[in-house]
Amino acid sequence: MQYLMPIVIGVLYALLMSLIREPHRRRFNAIMVAGAGAAYLSGGGMGGWEPAFAALVAYVAYRGLESWTFIGIAWLLHTAWDIVHHLKGSPILPFFHDSSLGCAICDPVIALWCLGGGLTPREMLRRLRGKRGSARDERAERVPALQEQGR
Repeated sequence: MQYLMPIVIGVLYALLMSLIREPHRRRFNAIMVAGAGAAYLSGGGMGGWEPAFAALVAYVAYRGLESWTFIGIAWLLHTAWDIVHHLKGSPILPFFHDSSLGCAICDPVIALWCLGGGLTPREMLRRLRGKRGSARDERAERVPALQEQGR
């Protein structure tokens, strides 16, 4: 359950964010990941590296205002920071020892959704159907050409 719940939370995050229309969805997610980048500031487990990391994520999130790819990269940066905090024993929630580990499992789920363009479930299905349909069409076009070559 410790490893499954963070995945469920990441999927739920993507589903809830899908309810926001574009371009607001992308911009809102850029703000969310910027906030996540500052989540460790109050704990100070990494000393002076905490504000440096927050500044890095803020810059990448700023670039994410216009790019889902940068939002995904920012979530992956946060994943790495979660792992560092977990290994050092300085969790994001001091009262929950494995909170940084959970975050490190959840964040890549969100990152994958962002790197895929932050699509709604309907848009994902259309894209999948479109790719399958185009592959079928491509094969259908090749068959007559191959038959002509065999003659």
